[in-house]
Formats: sequence, structure tokens, C-alpha cells
Amino acid sequence: MEEQANTSAKWKEKAFNVIFKADSFWGKMFDAILLVAIFLSVLAVVLESVGRFRINYGTYFLWAEWIFTGFFLIEYIIRIIIVKKPWHYIKSFFGIVDLMSILPSLLAFVFAGAQSLMIIRSLRLLRIFRVFKLTQYLGEASQLSTALLASRKKITLFIATVLILVSIMGAVMYLIEPPESGFTDIPKGIYWSIVTLTTVGYGDIAPITPLGQIVASFIMIMGYGIIAVPTGIVTSEMNKNRFKIDNRSCSNCNAKQHSDFAKFCHNCGEKLPPTS
Repeated sequence: MEEQANTSAKWKEKAFNVIFKADSFWGKMFDAILLVAIFLSVLAVVLESVGRFRINYGTYFLWAEWIFTGFFLIEYIIRIIIVKKPWHYIKSFFGIVDLMSILPSLLAFVFAGAQSLMIIRSLRLLRIFRVFKLTQYLGEASQLSTALLASRKKITLFIATVLILVSIMGAVMYLIEPPESGFTDIPKGIYWSIVTLTTVGYGDIAPITPLGQIVASFIMIMGYGIIAVPTGIVTSEMNKNRFKIDNRSCSNCNAKQHSDFAKFCHNCGEKLPPTS
């Protein structure tokens, strides 16, 4: 019994090093195979959404789906077996992604209407974060989310201002332009204002009167400035989080409020004492 336990422990350790780490040859090989399987499975989902491919190659897509589902299901079960705390893995972000990527196929086998959930299979792309070890960059993502959260009031005020602006401009264009230009009601005018202000410019509705074209030109020019506002707000918050203000005082002019990375006084240029 003890020998079997040792054999099982060694097997789990080897499997753990191959599946969860990429330091060895077999670990890199497993990641490469996993990456190819993820790419092909998502490619199958994309091609299956094309009508002519689904009609002509539907059977092949079905077989491919079950092969990939079986592969990912076996991998998911092995991961649960070899980790020391299976429940922690199941509840983790990647554990949920692994489960959600195979769940639609399993549900489709039981419930006839579950085919509509097949689009969730695209979650397999998130597994690339694990394969390429991109989780090391989640700190930068956390910094961005913190900046967005800190500037939410400013951004909310900005969006509210933009909504009021496009509503007014949409109503003005409805009054200025004749119905044949496409401004048949105020909602159409608001839609045109949003498209124009964001510099998208679909061209499905366009002003034909000189006054309407002048107003449209004003909105287009204003759009360039408005687009830059959220970027400036978020960038400012990110800089606040990155460069903190300390209480060091300049020995020459007694100026305070220096950045923690500053070596010289921002007022007189005197060398500052080191950060405590």
C-alpha cells in the first residue's frame, strides 16, 4: 500500500510539473499542444457560424467539437486530481474558465436547446493567458481598473454631459434639416449626433442644408476634443497612483508636496533628502 501511495504521489508530481509548469521539455510540449487545441477549437466555432460551411461540413464540425470537448474534459479532470487543493482550483478564475469551455457541449448532449450556449466555447481563448504565462501582467490591469474606479465620478459626469449635448444637437438637426435628409425624428437626430461626435461617420444620414452642414462641422471638430477627455482623466488617475506625494520639505525654500521619486525641489532645484 505504501509503495502504491509513493507511486501515485510521484505520478501526480510529474503530471503537475508537466501541466502547471513549463520549465521542462514535456511541460513546453504540453503547452504547445494545448495552444494548438485551443486555436483549432475556437476556429471550428468561428467557421461553424458561417452558413455554407455549416451546411457542407456540419458533421465534421460535430466530430471536432466532441474531440476537443473530450480532450479538455480529460485535462480538466486531471488538473483536479493532481492539485493538492482541488476545490481551490475549481473556484479559481482559470478553473471556472476550464469548466465553462466544456460545459455547453455537455449540456447540448442532455438538453436539445443548449446549442445556443456553444458561443461560450470562445472562453477557451482565455486559457492562452495560462499558456503564455500572461498572468504576470495582471498587475498592470489592476492598476488600470483602480484608475477607472477612482475616476468613475468624473467619467460619469463626462458621459452625462455628452448625452445632454447629443440630445440637444439631435433636436437642433431635426428642426434644421428636412425629412428627406434622413432626420425624420429626434431619435434619428440623436443617433446621427452620436455617430458624428464619435467621428465614426457611417454616412447613412447626412445634412443637406448649409446651416445643417455648419452645425455638423462644429460637432465633428468638437468630437476630437471630447474623445481625448476620458483618456486624460484616466491617465491623471494612473499617474496619481504611480507617483505618490510625500511630506519631504526642501531645506532651502521649505517647499513641500514633492513626488516620492523626486530628487530635487520642484521650486528651487535644491537637492532633497532621501525618501524615508
